[in-house]
Amino acid sequence: MKHYIDFHEDVGIEELNYLLDIAADMKDKTKKGIKHHYLDGKTLGMIFTKSSTRTRVSFEVGMYQLGGMALFLSNNDIQIGRGETIYDTAHVLSGMLDGIMIRTFKHQDVVDLAKFGSIPVINGLTDDQHPTQMLADLLTIKEHKGSLKGLKLAYVGDGNNVANSLLQACAKAGMDVAIGSPADYTCPEKYVKQAEEDAKITGSKILMTTDPFEAAADADVIYTDTWTSMGQEAEKAKRVEIFKDYQVNSKLMGVAHKDAIFLHCLPAYRGYEVTEDVIDGPQSVVFDEAENRLHAHKAILVNCYLNS
Repeated sequence: MKHYIDFHEDVGIEELNYLLDIAADMKDKTKKGIKHHYLDGKTLGMIFTKSSTRTRVSFEVGMYQLGGMALFLSNNDIQIGRGETIYDTAHVLSGMLDGIMIRTFKHQDVVDLAKFGSIPVINGLTDDQHPTQMLADLLTIKEHKGSLKGLKLAYVGDGNNVANSLLQACAKAGMDVAIGSPADYTCPEKYVKQAEEDAKITGSKILMTTDPFEAAADADVIYTDTWTSMGQEAEKAKRVEIFKDYQVNSKLMGVAHKDAIFLHCLPAYRGYEVTEDVIDGPQSVVFDEAENRLHAHKAILVNCYLNS
């Protein structure tokens, strides 16, 4: 069974190139109005215990463009939100659907759905990782830079699920990656070690630092995310104070390459992790990045469904 849960474990180095190629091909077909119903008649159950704009729209529209059907399931709509076990849910949905995409808090819930079910499971985001976002990010960088290998991506801000997955994805792609976060808010050692394992194969370099300017120096891509993720709202005031020196602004962009691009997985909170002049400026490609969620997610769906 082909799942897409953990970028380090579920995406091979050569497979990454294949995913990017088919994503680009389906994007081209979409722009030209060419139908690509590779998943004709297939179904996707979309479980959301965390709210979303881009993840829901991209998977729902993606399944439609692939000839299939997506079914939205919030935790208020299904019994998993009322105490039914993951084990029971996995068995029931496996008998009715062709695949599951889940966006939730606990990473183990996604792992257990795949363990107990018999259909492909896609991780739309957990508190630990955001692997579907990564394929869209790499597709966007490749479109704007021509290639990935040898580029440097600098992530500045909270060492959260996005940062964890960026470590995994950049190392797989042969990109240098620098994470600039406060000492108590950096990525867990687990993800650093995974990136270092792949870096030995691809030749990428990994830098973990508390200095945002050291991270951003000579970068080709500057990336940030919200300082306060879902479920951390009570910590907002504390986090704003801690991360105030990790804002992506014109001064920080100034130490990157002149043609560096700016990425943000969105939603963005202007005036906090990024200033308006950066996110709305000429170096920002955040809306290309958001659009590419659609095509990247179609590539993930096709890969999982047709190889299971």
